[in-house]
Amino acid sequence: MPRVPLSPAFVKSAMCPDGMRKIDFFDSEQRGFMLEVRCSGGKTYYQRYTDDRGRERQFKIGPASVLSLAAARRKAKTTAAEALIGTDPQERRAELRRIPTLAELVRDRYLPHVKSYKRSWYTDETVLRVHILPALGSQYADLVRAEPISALVEHMREKGYATGTTNRVVIVLRHIFNLARKWRVPGVSENPTAGINLAPDVNRERFLSLEEAKRLIASIEQDENEVAAKAIMLLLLTGGRRNEITFARWEFVDWDKKTLLVPLSKSGKPRSIALNAAAMELLRSIRDTSISDFIFPSPVTGKPSASLYFPWHRIRTRAGLPDLRLHDLRHSFASFLVNKGVSLYVVQGLLGHAHTRYTQRYAHLTPDTLREAAEAVGIVIAGASRGFAVAASEPDAASLHGTN
Repeated sequence: MPRVPLSPAFVKSAMCPDGMRKIDFFDSEQRGFMLEVRCSGGKTYYQRYTDDRGRERQFKIGPASVLSLAAARRKAKTTAAEALIGTDPQERRAELRRIPTLAELVRDRYLPHVKSYKRSWYTDETVLRVHILPALGSQYADLVRAEPISALVEHMREKGYATGTTNRVVIVLRHIFNLARKWRVPGVSENPTAGINLAPDVNRERFLSLEEAKRLIASIEQDENEVAAKAIMLLLLTGGRRNEITFARWEFVDWDKKTLLVPLSKSGKPRSIALNAAAMELLRSIRDTSISDFIFPSPVTGKPSASLYFPWHRIRTRAGLPDLRLHDLRHSFASFLVNKGVSLYVVQGLLGHAHTRYTQRYAHLTPDTLREAAEAVGIVIAGASRGFAVAASEPDAASLHGTN
């Protein structure tokens, strides 16, 4: 290990002796600073130091073909100073290499975790795949900041995404970084969403009129994606939730009882969707030609489509209903029933609501039905009261005989 005064001229002319793989030239002026020269002709600067446990370590500064000698000296001095105060530069570099990108964190830790307990994990996966990862996935977890997250949310708002969707981006990222801190993922010490407030959610309930329903059905029937169109039609006919229909299997259909089994509903329990005559006819129309276990398989993957957004957007636009959401078909199903005089208790059962408070949102749709019910009760009470009045006006036997 020769010790020489390193200079730009020496660095340029230094050669590896024949028969050796490499040789280290230590600088006589700066302790631990060295130039490695390899038989291949490559040259690299290093700084040797002793860590706080007394071990000799070697830190790579960089190639001589890129760094000047002066720049390499400055970096080497910084490295030696960090080691002197107890900060191991090599450990710091190793820690940086352990920090995952956001995409790696999602793939290796977050999605496997939420899949183990969260029934709606696919919603998170869709938000991540469609919105978050294309914008932020390549960033290292310690470099994800609030500013680009806010910029992503604002960009989505400008494109017309609903408040619930933009809020979901912040909620999912908040959950990811809270878990990363809990798991002590290298580099994650703060949650970049901490200062981002959620926008007030707009509780908007849209109901189809009969005329709008006719336009929508006409648009469904002419759509080029027949599988998606029939899935959307079944949503309208049954009031089912999107994934209850798109993930349905043929084995779940009870042709005799006219029901579609949902093995695990949103409430965490199995439920059955009642199938009316039109729904049964729709299923029969595709049963004989189906070659999949799924009722509505994607023509590309053969598996259920987690989202019907693109065919749905095409269908609603063609029908002149650009503001109609897919979930509004469920609201419309309920509104048609309620306005036909079906009780909220029955509607609750058809929709699979675990609690009556979810069904109560449709109570305001029935002013005529409620008035008719009130009139019916009034007629009964009035009849009873007239009977009471007659009875009260007739003297009883005791009064006729003067008995008190």
